[in-house]
Amino acid sequence: MENWLHKQADLKPNQLALIAENKQYTFAQLEQIVIKRTQQLMTILDDNRRMGVLTTNCLEGYVTILALQQLGRQLVLLNRRLAKPELEDQIDQAQLTQIVQDDAFELDLSNVQQFTFHYLSQLAGQPAEILADFKEDQVTSIMFTSGTTGRPKGVEQSFGNHFYSAMGSVLNLGLLPDDCWLAAVPIFHISGFSIMMRSLIYGIPVRLYEHFDAHQINADLLAGRGTVISLVPVMLEKMLADLPKNQSFPASFRQVLLGGGPVKQATLVASQARGISITQCYGMTETASQIIALNPKDAAAKLGSVGKPLFPVSLRIVQQDSAGLGQLEVKAPNIAVGYLNQPDKYQASFDNGWFKTGDLGWQDDEGFVYIKGRQGDMISSGGENVFPQEIEAVYRQLPEIEDMVVVGVPDAQWGRVPVALVKFKLDTFLSAAALRNYGREQLAHYKVPRDFVEYSNDWPRTASGKIQRYRLVTKYRNMKKTPR
Repeated sequence: MENWLHKQADLKPNQLALIAENKQYTFAQLEQIVIKRTQQLMTILDDNRRMGVLTTNCLEGYVTILALQQLGRQLVLLNRRLAKPELEDQIDQAQLTQIVQDDAFELDLSNVQQFTFHYLSQLAGQPAEILADFKEDQVTSIMFTSGTTGRPKGVEQSFGNHFYSAMGSVLNLGLLPDDCWLAAVPIFHISGFSIMMRSLIYGIPVRLYEHFDAHQINADLLAGRGTVISLVPVMLEKMLADLPKNQSFPASFRQVLLGGGPVKQATLVASQARGISITQCYGMTETASQIIALNPKDAAAKLGSVGKPLFPVSLRIVQQDSAGLGQLEVKAPNIAVGYLNQPDKYQASFDNGWFKTGDLGWQDDEGFVYIKGRQGDMISSGGENVFPQEIEAVYRQLPEIEDMVVVGVPDAQWGRVPVALVKFKLDTFLSAAALRNYGREQLAHYKVPRDFVEYSNDWPRTASGKIQRYRLVTKYRNMKKTPR
């Protein structure tokens, strides 16, 4: 395939490509800025085919990512929110020798050269050889998995992976001439990076937000400055809370693409009541963004489903129990081409060509997929399978509960048992006994959490907004075992 950025600069030179930091850039202008950055990079680059990137959603980071891609370097996109030992572990895994970083990043990392965007911007530059074509099997990006259950793995994504991901998305969501995709999710994560790639493939602009600001995003949407936005559930909840009750988004705003974890039924109902079109979806770093999505026209009838496999994704559910619950496996051209330095682990993630997602779910008689939870999150208690998301959904129906997370902890008798960390709404409270009695009315006895602890801090989350349950197990052990 011809270089995507160059192709759009040739086909649509005056088409808006990027709105960032109160400035607008056409595809022709963006290409020129990116080429200048490639020349500046040539001044400092060594022979390592990989280059680390630590950035916020800033213009300099966006441009630098595209510039490294133009040079054929493998982008190792690092999460700047990680602690120093975590970053250094990933740097070691990727065998990085150089990193480019935003100017506000302050950690001094071991065994790697660090260059700020400001430093790069001051360089005169040297001639750069730009890729004329993007080969489908060529690795262009490496991202580490969320790490919800343990040590993250480096996922190798090819140009072909990103192309077919974009194709599956557009065949589901459609494409209009005035589309503009809002990017408030991190561009170092697949949810944000995929928006960048879709912009190049579709020829549409990205409105880039350095930080998620529910009020600012609502203001932009109310003013008609965007048609599609990618969000995780906690972002949508904040936007709904901020949106004035007497206001709704204009008809030009088409979609919220919602992924990154389970969404509360109340959030979906509130969105429908406000006329906000929600496309729930399911995807992974290994699938280069979503592979299953729920068409908005089915949202009301299939509340809670993530939809059907996108074109050209095939899905099967194996090792099903009597209720049809089993392990989700998929085939698709957007499945990542490898795990960094772990070929054995990559091969082990396939079953006769089917990629094992690690998620458990079922399909209804119309083929709509429902996700029960991660296989690693499942709690095996006395021979029974307990799913935290199911318990959480039941308890969130209580008016006093703002949120709840259930985790499994060791138990001498049952192996593991569920316990719940609870956030109460302001000026409300339920005793552990009341919570336990409610659970016994709604759930099988083995699903009712053994302990309830009041939790007031933010949930530990990955960069994509997923809750890191394994970290909450440690927090639970150090907490008071009954609310108040």
